[in-house]
Amino acid sequence: MGKKAVDVVLLAEDTMVDKAIEANRKLIGQFGKKIVLNKENCLPHISLAMGCVDEGKIDAAGGVLKRIADRTSVRELTVIGIWITTNSVGEKVSAFGIEKTKELQLLHEEVMEKLAAYFSYDVTKEMIYDSGEIGESTLLWIKGYREKSSFANFSPHITIGYGQMENALLPIEFMASRLALCHLGNHCTCRDVLVSVELAT
Repeated sequence: MGKKAVDVVLLAEDTMVDKAIEANRKLIGQFGKKIVLNKENCLPHISLAMGCVDEGKIDAAGGVLKRIADRTSVRELTVIGIWITTNSVGEKVSAFGIEKTKELQLLHEEVMEKLAAYFSYDVTKEMIYDSGEIGESTLLWIKGYREKSSFANFSPHITIGYGQMENALLPIEFMASRLALCHLGNHCTCRDVLVSVELAT
């Protein structure tokens, strides 16, 4: 058995998913189809942790997520802005920026700490979901996640797509519904849900 590149994510209720897909379609019309969000195999999501996991340990990692989901208080989230970033090859990417509450920060840190024993960062193209060409920026993002994007550097967001999005009606309040472990695709998309657990109500 090999390893898979994975993303631990919060998945939102359908109304927020629909808003993200609608925004993505507007970007696609202007900037092309590198990321095409949908509800089946390219899910809008909020990343909490990334890394590489041995396929034989996915169920055990899922058990850790189930215990975390059973006691987390994170449900209500708010989009507070449109964030435009530039990836390692100079391409602009738009995202819904999420308010970083104390509860969301603590959830991120707990996921990172509890899954540290399962995660490595020695990602290769073979660990990515897609069988086609894998962008170098994808591998660099996964390799550097713990060092560059976690703990004090945690920046919760829902990636909308490539290009620069115009302003949206903000804020957008929504509910998170599930904690999931997803197989990462090119551009750090969530392509296949390996584990999914409902958040405690």
